[in-house]
Amino acid sequence: METSNKSEKRKRIFYWIFTLWMSLGMASTAIVQIMQSKDELANFTTLGYPSYLMIILGIWKLLGVIAILIPKRLLLKEWAYAGFFFVMSGAVISHLIVGDAIGRTFPAVLLLILVIISWYLRPLDRKITIID
Repeated sequence: METSNKSEKRKRIFYWIFTLWMSLGMASTAIVQIMQSKDELANFTTLGYPSYLMIILGIWKLLGVIAILIPKRLLLKEWAYAGFFFVMSGAVISHLIVGDAIGRTFPAVLLLILVIISWYLRPLDRKITIID
């Protein structure tokens, strides 16, 4: 029983490390997108997306970070994780399609991996349980 508690505690620590890292990455990219930095604008247009999409994605990312970090609201957390997964997998695919170098693609890959790990490691009190 004590080993199970240690394992759960270790898992919770890793969950928070990856979740905070993911949240920092999402929040920082959101701010850059909302502010429409010159580099991010160039990145977006190279991918073929309109500049106004940056503001929409930036706001959604900030709202998603809030949803994941606040307690309770389990369904909202699932939606936020799903949104992050779709946005980041779409970013990775977009970079690959236009033939971007690994240096330009890697940040999206890293955020996608962090989203998956954070979602996978989330503790029971942050998961929706289905009762038959």
